[in-house]
Amino acid sequence: MTTHIKLNGQPYELATNQTIATLIDTLGLAGKRYAVEINDNILPRSQHHTRHLVDGDCVEIVHAIGGG
Repeated sequence: MTTHIKLNGQPYELATNQTIATLIDTLGLAGKRYAVEINDNILPRSQHHTRHLVDGDCVEIVHAIGGG
């Protein structure tokens, strides 16, 4: 089965019962600086391993890009 979400405004499909932490790993952002917002609420990093994604979630992920 699959779960359908919006990721940064675009339709995105992933396996059912996935967490934010799993999504972060899939996107290659593990170990990087980023912020996650789900349905207009910022999700603390401490909840990334326990917050499961469900159909209709709107996820915004912003990651910092260094430069100078």
